Amino acid sequence: MNMTAKCRSLMLAGFLVFAGAAQAQERFDGVTLSLASQNDQFAVILAAMAPDFEKATGAKVNVEILSYPELLTKITADYVGHTKGYDIATTDIVWSGQFAEAGYTVDLTDWIKRDAAEIKVDDIYPSLMQGLGGYKGKQVAFPFAGYANVLAYRKDLYEAAGLKPPATMEDYIADAIKLTDPAKKTYGFVANGQKGPAVAQDWMQYNFQLGGSILGADGKPTLNSAANVQSVVDYKKLFDKAAPPGAADYDWGAREESFRQGMAANMQTWSIGAAGYDNPEISKVVGKVGIMLTPARAGKQPEYGIGGWGLGINADIDKRKQEAAWAFIKWITSPAVHKEFNLRGAGSYLRKSEMTDKDLLAKFPFLPVLATSFEHGNVDFRPRIPQYPELQDLIGSAVNGVLVGNADPKAALDEAQAQAEKLF
Repeated sequence: MNMTAKCRSLMLAGFLVFAGAAQAQERFDGVTLSLASQNDQFAVILAAMAPDFEKATGAKVNVEILSYPELLTKITADYVGHTKGYDIATTDIVWSGQFAEAGYTVDLTDWIKRDAAEIKVDDIYPSLMQGLGGYKGKQVAFPFAGYANVLAYRKDLYEAAGLKPPATMEDYIADAIKLTDPAKKTYGFVANGQKGPAVAQDWMQYNFQLGGSILGADGKPTLNSAANVQSVVDYKKLFDKAAPPGAADYDWGAREESFRQGMAANMQTWSIGAAGYDNPEISKVVGKVGIMLTPARAGKQPEYGIGGWGLGINADIDKRKQEAAWAFIKWITSPAVHKEFNLRGAGSYLRKSEMTDKDLLAKFPFLPVLATSFEHGNVDFRPRIPQYPELQDLIGSAVNGVLVGNADPKAALDEAQAQAEKLF
């Protein structure tokens, strides 16, 4: 066994001992928990580590890995039907409002206060505690996988063109067009274009950085504001002039794959994918990628988008299962276990201590960028309100319609606005 493997083995043994000691008075032998997980890269690692929790506590955790649409459909049906098919579910940041209003998941507020010392709450970024499950005084999920919206860019292509990394959104747009060379199959920009949540989420981040907003100060939708219409017009130009062919149908996976295969010079993305760019097994751009804070419009105070997942407990399950589920959440998010989780490549950060950990920094030198995002980020650029899922679908249909050439930007957003007003 080499020294790296030996150190990892000792650390793994250490967190098992820690977890076992913490649960010495709270065994869950015979309990089986079903966990519905989003199919981000943390999912296979979560499933691989679940047997360690069983060794420590006796509770078995079965992880079912689902796509984003499947996950929301299945857990919502489970909650509405009170069928108790899932005990724990990964909960997207933007589902908090809907879940809180409906009472789908256990309010963890009192449990977090009770176990604050054990959880080491002060080590968790407040933005992630609030964003990944907090809503109007309720904690509908516990933060588990924090993502920062970052700009991944090709250092080699920028250097070859004599360009500096973009300081503003105006620079970013201009650079994307300059770095596009279809003859070399190199494009300056790539983003999600696929109808529905994929394009809605990427456009909302782009729009946010340009100073647009989908809600007004009164909390009501403003989808067809002049700023938003112009943003969609410019987004279409970027897709037409600087994106790979077919990008109007890309989802998160296709977007990431195009970047890893060397097709794009710039990609705004969630930080969970960053570790993969230097993995030679899946990437052709190893050593060529820089990770930086997302730029803002010139003159606009920079704000950084935050996303990610919490872990929520089904409010319908019995108390014994709720206790076992809470024990699992505390275990997987504990400092030692969560560090191991990320050393294995989960890319899902939570704690301040992770940003300065020498082992994690040695492997993932971009962590200071994430730390700044988590310290100064905005969890509400995609509003965490009960109407969000429907609002996202309206935006996703309108923007995709423009990208594929079937709709006028203002007409598309006017129609989306009319439908959105009915939701409020």
